[in-house]
Amino acid sequence: MLGYYVDLAVRSLKRSPGLTALMILAIAFGVAASMTSYSVFRAVSGDPIPWKSSRLFVPQIDVWGPKGHQDGSNNNDPPDAMDYQDAIALMRDHRAKLQSAMYRVSPSIVPPDPNKHPINVGGHAVYSEFFPMVDAPFKYGSGWSMADDAQRAAVVVLNGDINQKLFGGTNSVGKTIDIDGKDYRVVGVLDNWNPKPVFFDVVNTGGFTTGHEDVFIPFQRAIDVGMMNNGNTNCADIPASSGFVGLQQSTCVWISYMAELDDKAAVDAYRSYLDGYARQQKEAGRFRWPVNNRLRDLPEWMDSEHVVPSDTKISLLVALGLLVVCLVNTAGLLLAKFLRRSSEIGIRRALGAPRMAIYTQFLVEAGIVGLTGGVLGLLLTWIGIHGVSWVLPKEIATLARLDLGLLGLTLLVAIIATMLAGLYPTFRASRVQPALQLKSN
Repeated sequence: MLGYYVDLAVRSLKRSPGLTALMILAIAFGVAASMTSYSVFRAVSGDPIPWKSSRLFVPQIDVWGPKGHQDGSNNNDPPDAMDYQDAIALMRDHRAKLQSAMYRVSPSIVPPDPNKHPINVGGHAVYSEFFPMVDAPFKYGSGWSMADDAQRAAVVVLNGDINQKLFGGTNSVGKTIDIDGKDYRVVGVLDNWNPKPVFFDVVNTGGFTTGHEDVFIPFQRAIDVGMMNNGNTNCADIPASSGFVGLQQSTCVWISYMAELDDKAAVDAYRSYLDGYARQQKEAGRFRWPVNNRLRDLPEWMDSEHVVPSDTKISLLVALGLLVVCLVNTAGLLLAKFLRRSSEIGIRRALGAPRMAIYTQFLVEAGIVGLTGGVLGLLLTWIGIHGVSWVLPKEIATLARLDLGLLGLTLLVAIIATMLAGLYPTFRASRVQPALQLKSN
């Protein structure tokens, strides 16, 4: 029976190609606009580590006091990074299951092949607990040990891309590379790890960057060799001394920090520890203001840092509004098309066709319009996704993709939306009075 209704619907649509084309185009443009915006929103709002994000926390300590809140806003949050003294104190006390202070570095690597030029790379100086904390996958080897942290060992973890450039993708564990003129032993190679958003360093990347994490170096080793911070540095006061050592002695914030806390008891204990630490600093005369700390889990932290750009939310709402407008127009076109066939409906009803048969026939017709609009909408969505780089930053635009999930969702939205738009026109068509139509003809 469904095949019969499909055949009737196809014949009906062929009888008025102009009207049919208008309905298909309206559905296609509405669905394509909404799905293109959704693909961007989905990419930037996804949880980069969903199995663990509720156990990863970012502590904040108010190292500036009232000086840090003189921008006229009501935001009383502490700085979103730490100064060197607080970061080292928290690492030394080691109150979380896993924790790491980290800062961005940009050293230069001299390839083993003397015919190749030095390579400027990006990365982070971190502690050994960073790798198990963020579940970084290794292709070869592993991260370094806590003993390497303590000994400030000259070791390094590479990502797969830089390992490909330096060693042709082979197992380079145990080999030596020259970083900023000093030899480092490779202890691990990461396996295709490039989380988006960059959850472990939201402050410097805003969550998104086109750069790669080429190398990871022990934090204290990087400090010892004077490897400069390549990330953001914010200061409430001018450092008393210049240079990298002066930065370490200042209250400027430039170090990110993350801790893993497995349950509520651990979170409460860590929060108490932070408050106790701030009170100690107050008693020592370093802080002269009330305790003002924060301890946010990863989703709360990314939300507070506005990782999802506000313009993507607005774009999604505008696109959904456009879809609604397109559906209203489609409903009007379907209503005009169905009522124009009142005579045909009257004859069928007079010959014994029940209302449900009329209702089903026109609903199938609306569904075919939605399916065709969805297929065309897929093509327009593909074009839209490749065009978002014209209006959005490259690091965000590259995240939008047309995968199988989005493909299926596009067709589903097109069919369901069109059938919803066709409910009222179909209802009106099924209510046509056969006697009135026969008399008028």
